[in-house]
Amino acid sequence: MLKTRQLTADNTALEQAVAAVAAAMSDPSRVKMLCALMDGRAWTATELSAAADVAPSTASGHLTRLVDGKLITCLSQGRHRYYRLAGHDVAELVEQMMGLSWSRITPPETTAPKTMREARTCYDHLAGSVAVEIYEFMQADGWLEPDGSSLTPRGREAFLRAGISLSDKPRRKACCACLDWSERRFHLGGEAGAALFIHLESKGWIQRVAGFREVVVTASGRVAIVRHFTG
Repeated sequence: MLKTRQLTADNTALEQAVAAVAAAMSDPSRVKMLCALMDGRAWTATELSAAADVAPSTASGHLTRLVDGKLITCLSQGRHRYYRLAGHDVAELVEQMMGLSWSRITPPETTAPKTMREARTCYDHLAGSVAVEIYEFMQADGWLEPDGSSLTPRGREAFLRAGISLSDKPRRKACCACLDWSERRFHLGGEAGAALFIHLESKGWIQRVAGFREVVVTASGRVAIVRHFTG
């Protein structure tokens, strides 16, 4: 009888915890904040209020709810306060929720040109369908940790063998999975993504279009990318 009562209590506690997490994520503004934090950076309340398109006073309440739900953490640095995801498990949950949600709706048709959907810059790294294919190859071949947060020893060796320079002490996130807005899948970001972009460009495999975000994959580049990164 005591064991049955304990199991019932444990089940109740688990159910309440699941409901609490679901409730914390149930507001669209809070979802926007979580999605913004998926880049791995720490954001200020002001930045998150802008990302969620709500007033600072409203954002404060949403942030409190997310902190209480243990989905984000608050970091104090001097007079400033920053917010970030509570851990990789939260990032994985958000990723899974995004994937599940996209499968339940008809994705909006993008108006972006085909060339931009294929290859473009995303800050200092490559985005578009080509970049997504490269990322998926790296994942399948064991170059990346499951969450894309870092290169594996196999991945670092492959980068060095290809002549892609990596810093031993990067000043930024060494590697990250960056959600591609046109493909709704991930491409490689962080220092590794930037280093890959520089390598592809230096080899003449991709070329920037002056004044635009589009990137042209050259004829030799298509052959090389298939051979080295998507084969």
